[in-house]
Amino acid sequence: MGRSRADGDYSRRRNERHHPNCGIRHDYVKLLLTQRSDVMNLEGLMLSTAPLAFAVALTAFGAHAQTPRECGGRSEAPAEVARVIDGRSFLLADGREVRLAAIETPLAVPGDEDEIRVQAALAAKTALETLLLHREVQLFALSSGPDRYGRLVAYAFIRTSSGEVLVQHELIAAGHALVSPATSAATCRIYLRNAERDARNGGLGLWGDPYYAVKAAADPADVLAEQGRFALVQGKVMSVRESGGIVYVNFGQRWSEQFTVTILKRNERIFAGAGLTPKALAGRSIEVRGWVEERGGPAIEVSRPEQIEVVH
Repeated sequence: MGRSRADGDYSRRRNERHHPNCGIRHDYVKLLLTQRSDVMNLEGLMLSTAPLAFAVALTAFGAHAQTPRECGGRSEAPAEVARVIDGRSFLLADGREVRLAAIETPLAVPGDEDEIRVQAALAAKTALETLLLHREVQLFALSSGPDRYGRLVAYAFIRTSSGEVLVQHELIAAGHALVSPATSAATCRIYLRNAERDARNGGLGLWGDPYYAVKAAADPADVLAEQGRFALVQGKVMSVRESGGIVYVNFGQRWSEQFTVTILKRNERIFAGAGLTPKALAGRSIEVRGWVEERGGPAIEVSRPEQIEVVH
């Protein structure tokens, strides 16, 4: 998924809850997929129907979801959202810029000729506008001040007719965002991952488009095409080696050409404590999420256990 490396990242790149209203969102996704050949029609369709579909979905989720307040962070005074910048960030009426924690969404990059990615970015932005624009939001900041880019990185909550909802959860549940590594309580992390799993099983949003399918580790060229972007990669671990303070989780015999996951040796205990001893991954099929880099072959550096999921 594309993003600016505005947070120090690279500048390049459920089953649905069973509620009668949620069928609207399924129809919306199917309609988007059948209209891709006509980009202008697709853009018009998204702009005109996405807010309604997302608003209905929000009502449906709000009626059933149990929103945790244990995500973490320092409570900020409630503020009104004046403008949405993209699918994961917005400006408050007091001038502060907020970057939503724990998610990644497609971002429109100037000059990007990939219309599918551009339209996905537009859909994510429209969804966030539907949720937040000109509404009061309660923020829980992950640090005492802004990040190095002057933004407040936070979890965001809004009030709906059905109660309080976590903005990140709504975007993920609709398939407009993926869960990314972030400081959060286990309850919150599980809540977000469950929403992503259900959106994935339901083929919602990004999950309904093969373009955003999980990349196969066995196809390093395809993985490398996502260089500088947040991606999910799945495959069988062939071997685990250590060298120079780094643990290399290899998915092929030629590590310099094929996909590799790297873990700093000093973080090994963190993974072991989470039941993910790196050496025990050999022979297992796993799914990894993170930013794709080129280190000979494609690679993802993993710093948190939640970036790795054992498939079988």
